[in-house]
Amino acid sequence: MSFRTLAAATALLACGIVATPHVPARAETSPADTRIVFPASVQQGSMVIGKVPPGSRVEYAGRTLRTTGYGSVVFGVGRNETGPATVTVTRPDGSRETARVAVTARDWPEQRINGVPPATVNPPPAIAERIRREQARVTETRTRDDARADFVQTFIWPVEGRISGRFGRARVYNGQPGSPHSGMDIAAPTGTPVKAPAAGIVTFADGDLYLTGGTLLIDHGHGISSNFLHLSRIDVKVGDRVEQGQVVAAVGSTGRSTGPHLHWGMNWFDVRIDPQLVLERR
Repeated sequence: MSFRTLAAATALLACGIVATPHVPARAETSPADTRIVFPASVQQGSMVIGKVPPGSRVEYAGRTLRTTGYGSVVFGVGRNETGPATVTVTRPDGSRETARVAVTARDWPEQRINGVPPATVNPPPAIAERIRREQARVTETRTRDDARADFVQTFIWPVEGRISGRFGRARVYNGQPGSPHSGMDIAAPTGTPVKAPAAGIVTFADGDLYLTGGTLLIDHGHGISSNFLHLSRIDVKVGDRVEQGQVVAAVGSTGRSTGPHLHWGMNWFDVRIDPQLVLERR
């Protein structure tokens, strides 16, 4: 630096003025992402996650879906859904677009279960009323629609074991047709720790329901929930926040059960979805 340049810089500093190098103008911010992305097709019993522009209004099956701050939405496709699943998206600018997701039919084999206590298949009136009240409590819990997005986690197995009952199979109890199987049964010894497959809030915990025995529900946000049935022990209480992998209960054979196993079911509000498909989601 020359003496003249140094002197000029010193004068600027003395006046409280600091010279700065030239900085090129910052590139303009890119326009908002207006894409609407859903899978082209899903199977019956799927949990479906899509992406819309943040701030969009999304409607499916008569319900307005909650969206995350970055535009994720989720819904469930039931066992008997024939499709296509039609999702209507209204962007923040008012433009509308309809996404149609094809639904692939699945085969639902019959499963016969013998040795079930007769009173759980054909309960007397007083027991039938108890069952109705208990199921109403569980159903009410599933109306919750929290803004939490715990459902976006990659779900893990709550216990390791052989799958002894698959979602959606038509069931016959002691020779009498019953409702399709609402979840995934995993055979494991009594007392085996049950872990939360994803984070969430405990919304129901009761150790003695007539049909399902020890029953626990964890809400994962946006209407997605997990239920765990026939438990021998429940280690958490309603209102608890649980993290993925946390031990929340133990396997048992309570309620209508012929042996120790974990029944893991999942719902999107009142729509039952297949936990095995959720585990396989990429």
